[in-house]
Amino acid sequence: MRKVPTFDVGFQERLEDLFRWRRDVRRFRTDPIDEALIERLVQVAALAPSVGYSRPWRFVRVDDPGRRAVVRNAFERCNAEALGGYTGERAQLYATLKLAGLNDAPVQIAVFNYDETTRGHGLGRRTMPEMLRYSTVTAVYTFWLAARAHGIGTGWVSILDPEIVRQALDVPATWSLVAYLCVGLPVEEHIDPELERAGWEARDEAASVLLRR
Repeated sequence: MRKVPTFDVGFQERLEDLFRWRRDVRRFRTDPIDEALIERLVQVAALAPSVGYSRPWRFVRVDDPGRRAVVRNAFERCNAEALGGYTGERAQLYATLKLAGLNDAPVQIAVFNYDETTRGHGLGRRTMPEMLRYSTVTAVYTFWLAARAHGIGTGWVSILDPEIVRQALDVPATWSLVAYLCVGLPVEEHIDPELERAGWEARDEAASVLLRR
């Protein structure tokens, strides 16, 4: 039986630093990332909790230039459509935002949810079936934090057509896209979110308040 670890105050403070310095990275250096480290990060991500121990996440490394080009083109189209949904100063500001690192990130990973997995035998999903996808989200965030602990940045690209990505990567129809991740060394480090710095949105203090009922 393994000894149960204890986490002292020093570790707790460093862990909070990790949470504070986790950023959605869009500007990447093109330096290659050690292959063994990426595999290790995926293994750590698989330590995430999952409803009914279903472990529905599926990580797909995207290396092929042609497949990457399809994803990049999908982003550009979806981004243009999103821009069209804004007007005035908000549209002008949106046009200046850098919202993906698809051109430079040396590693790109698509994370899918296996929608029809039988693992877990449906435990915990009868009234909240969305828990399966939430489980995959926890794996994404676990990967994100583990990568940051190694000095590796991660950017979550959501301005995409999920079905185009699924088809481009030739994965089963029972897999649905949850996240497309750009991974690599960040060009710069910031403790504050880029969208906050750009003036897109301010910090919501109410989001950190514990309510009581």
